[in-house]
Amino acid sequence: MTDPSSAHVHASGIATYRRLLGYAAFYKGIACAGILGMVFDAAVQATFAYSIKPMLDDLFMHPNPAIIFWMPLILITLFLVRGIATYTSDYSMARIGRGVVHNLRSQVFKRYLELPVAYFDREPAGQLIARLTYTVEQVAQATTDAVKVMVLDTLTIIGLIIVMLYQSTSLTLALFFMMPLIGAIVFFVGRRYRRISHRIQTSVGSVTGIVEEAVTGQREIKIYGAQDSEQTRFADVNERNRGLNLKVASTNALSTALVQLVAASALAAIIFFATRASMVGRMTPGTFMSLITAMLALLPSLKRLTTVQALMQRGVAAGQNLFEILDTPAESDSGAVVLTRSRGEIELRDVGLRYPRAPTPSLHNIDLHCAPGTVTALVGRSGSGKSSLVSLISRFYEPTSGEVLLDGRALAEYDLRGLRAQIALVSQSVVLFNDSIARNIAYGALSGASEAEIVAAAEAANAMEFIRRLPQGIHSPVGERGALLSGGQRQRIAIARAILKNAPILILDEATSALDSESERLIQDALNRMMRERTTVVIAHRLSTVEHADQVVVLDGGRIVERGTHRELLALNQQYAALHRMQFRDAAGDVALESA
Repeated sequence: MTDPSSAHVHASGIATYRRLLGYAAFYKGIACAGILGMVFDAAVQATFAYSIKPMLDDLFMHPNPAIIFWMPLILITLFLVRGIATYTSDYSMARIGRGVVHNLRSQVFKRYLELPVAYFDREPAGQLIARLTYTVEQVAQATTDAVKVMVLDTLTIIGLIIVMLYQSTSLTLALFFMMPLIGAIVFFVGRRYRRISHRIQTSVGSVTGIVEEAVTGQREIKIYGAQDSEQTRFADVNERNRGLNLKVASTNALSTALVQLVAASALAAIIFFATRASMVGRMTPGTFMSLITAMLALLPSLKRLTTVQALMQRGVAAGQNLFEILDTPAESDSGAVVLTRSRGEIELRDVGLRYPRAPTPSLHNIDLHCAPGTVTALVGRSGSGKSSLVSLISRFYEPTSGEVLLDGRALAEYDLRGLRAQIALVSQSVVLFNDSIARNIAYGALSGASEAEIVAAAEAANAMEFIRRLPQGIHSPVGERGALLSGGQRQRIAIARAILKNAPILILDEATSALDSESERLIQDALNRMMRERTTVVIAHRLSTVEHADQVVVLDGGRIVERGTHRELLALNQQYAALHRMQFRDAAGDVALESA
């Protein structure tokens, strides 16, 4: 009895492989050239094995001066044809494989930019990156290498078996004389391959780096509308990687053709000199040589066919992994209302939020109103729901109950890009991309800003204070993830980016925590200027930074437990006042230690 589950898996594997071959179907012309090359390749192998008998018998048993003269040239011509056929099939299959990799990488990367934030919460970044650096290579092998093995080796085996059935004996093949020449070719190709491989490794690192930046910085990409620019940036390095891999494929294909030509030339030389009068008596019949040649040529093809199933299975597994991503729905963006400039009125009505597979909700029955142009501070212990609440405003998550409104409309009614264009974000974990300071400030949809506007934003963020000291000014590189800058400098770059965006809504996610006093003073001064005439939602760790907020909201266990001004909550003498006293006591202790 057939196991239904195994039948389902088998059907799924067949469907996946058909889908993979669908990517190769875009290259029908190249595929036809490759298959034609394989036909000629297999035909030449069989023809050569067959020609051993008449060649040797006529040359050695009944010497003919005309045949002795022309046979080496005929052999060279025969294997020159095979060399061209081999190069054509190898390069064609490589061209298809690299094209499949190129297209799959572009599609998967584009899907990464479109997936909801919740997907990245549950998927490790390393796995996301591995799909583009390793998994797609397995797919290429399944769609091209496996097909080539099946077609070429099957044709070769059929041709050689026909020859073996027809012949009776042949002569031992002795082509070891060509080893020095082959060694020289291998040395040349190896040196060229190593040189290209270093460039490939660099290009793969660029691909991985951009993907990692896109994965870790996907909130900033969405907020600043940088999906198109990131896709373009990725397309450049992806195209460079494709070109380098094609150079490797071309080198490998050419080396194979040259080795075959050298082998044929060596054999032609052996036959030519072996037909001299002193050698004729030692030669065995050509039939035996033909049979042995066919047998030796048959073995590698049989070996490759025995391993093709494992190659296909790896490709199918890789394809299923990629198609899982490609079939994952993108962020919901069904809103039809396009915002030009929001008033900045934010309202949460009886909002609840529960993350997928989370044991308990993160937010319960949240009612909150943020009037236009006001500052709302969210305070509370770690895990109280502050970050979850601000994530709802940006539609990084959808509430599981209740609704979030902007200017009186539910967020789902707005076009997603238009909605996020109304929001600027400055978080504790600043995300900078491996580019210049200017390009990090004028990022994504802001890339059209003039240099004067960039400098003005940097001035307002107190960033020009350190930028002026850099050799290249605003065009100085920041390094990977801003590694060339300090934490305070990275934070000021992020503030300059938000200032340049000039959005009516500003979200500050613990933007001054874990900074030294001087950096905090500069950053707080820049934030105070930026918060004017904007609706600001602040996640505050240091309560001293929210004393002038229009309302302070205290969260605990996903619920609002207190709200009011700083003075009102201190007078209430409950949770906020306890937090304030604790921080004041810690700050006083730090001052005493510094004095000592």
